[in-house]
Amino acid sequence: AHCPSHSPWIHTMLRCVFAATLAAVLAMPALAQTSRPFPATALRGVLQIVQPPDVRLNDQAARLAPGARIRGTNNMLQLSGALIGQALLVHYTVEPTSGQLLNVWVLTEEEAARKPWPTTPQEAQQWLFNPAAQTWTRR
Repeated sequence: AHCPSHSPWIHTMLRCVFAATLAAVLAMPALAQTSRPFPATALRGVLQIVQPPDVRLNDQAARLAPGARIRGTNNMLQLSGALIGQALLVHYTVEPTSGQLLNVWVLTEEEAARKPWPTTPQEAQQWLFNPAAQTWTRR
C-alpha cells in the first residue's frame, strides 16, 4: 500500500522549488521579448521633462498630451514627475490634432543603436519602415 506521508507534496521545500521553477519557466517568454514594437509614426528625439506637462523636445518647448504615457526601458509606465530634469533619448508619437506628445518610450541601448531612425515627420515620409525588423531605410 502507498503511504501518503511519503508524498513529495507534503514537503514544503519541494513545493517551493517546484513553484519557483514553474514561475521561472513561465517568465522566460517575457524575458526573451527584448525589443518593443514601435509604430511607423514614432520619431526619435531627446526629451527633458521641465514641469509636467511642460517638456523640452529636441531643445524646443513642447507639452505632454492629457493621458500621455511614458514607458521606461523596462516598458513599465513612468510618472513624468519622477523624470524631471533628465535628458532622455526617446521614441515618441504626437497627438494628431494638438501636436502634443502622446506616447513616449525611453530607449534601451539596443533600441538606441538602431539607426537610422527618423527625427522629423518629413524624414519618416521619405524613408521606408520595416515593422517586423523595426528598421528604417533611407530611399
